[in-house]
Amino acid sequence: MLYVELLAQGLVQGSIYALVAVGLTLVYGLLRILHVAHAGLFTLGGYIGVLVTNATGSLLLALVVSMLVVGLLGMAIYRLCYQPILDKPPYVALIASIGLFIAMEEIYRIAFGPYGISYENPPLQDVVHIFGITLRLGEVAVGIGTLVLIGALALFASKTRFGTVWRATVTDPEMAESFGVDIIKVRYLNFFIGSALAAVAGVMVALLNNLVEPTMGSVPSYKALAIIVLGGLGDVRGTLLAALALGVIEAYGTIYLGNYLDRDAIAFAFLILVLMVRPQGLFGRA
Repeated sequence: MLYVELLAQGLVQGSIYALVAVGLTLVYGLLRILHVAHAGLFTLGGYIGVLVTNATGSLLLALVVSMLVVGLLGMAIYRLCYQPILDKPPYVALIASIGLFIAMEEIYRIAFGPYGISYENPPLQDVVHIFGITLRLGEVAVGIGTLVLIGALALFASKTRFGTVWRATVTDPEMAESFGVDIIKVRYLNFFIGSALAAVAGVMVALLNNLVEPTMGSVPSYKALAIIVLGGLGDVRGTLLAALALGVIEAYGTIYLGNYLDRDAIAFAFLILVLMVRPQGLFGRA
């Protein structure tokens, strides 16, 4: 039963990684930019989630407000930070993104204090037993919420006209533009969706840990970059599978390798191992 519980914990953690990494994959697939500042949006989502929940007592309202605010901020980042430098070499956007992420961490430290904030009355902390597995309601909510959001994204991308245009633009921007697609609108949509998913992940992490702090996005940002490499750069399905795989590997790794490596080191050891065998990632094309 221990192994089943570890699997469940790994899938919960992998679900959070997936929400963060999908936004990075969407941006990379469309613009070929490593959007490191995405982790700052993840942290902001956590802060908004805690503040709105403490003020109103509604976690659902906090989720909606967090997705909306962070999604709009993601669009603003594209407009003000990335759009003016798209004609520059890719490393220029990467440097700008890293600088923005560092600035965001400092802003959070100034605005909310260096020690973090917590829920006054943490929601969804009751324990439930599912098929003999003991989980908190918050962990169940993370799993269900991720399934709903990723499923909605898949339906939007495959069943709606705008979703089809979006996928076509990600696949071949020049061809899509030649058919009259407004690429700017697609880019704004991309940043809104990716940023909103990161906000949900931030709220979920705050829910599980009952803590949001200025540097909360540092480790997830590195892991998300590792995940999009594992999944094959720009491949959303590969990213999802890689995120879940990494969560499970971390969960089991803490049992078998915990005396030698911490949880984060296990993740990067796995990344190095995979890249030695498959430089294109687990699900990428050579």
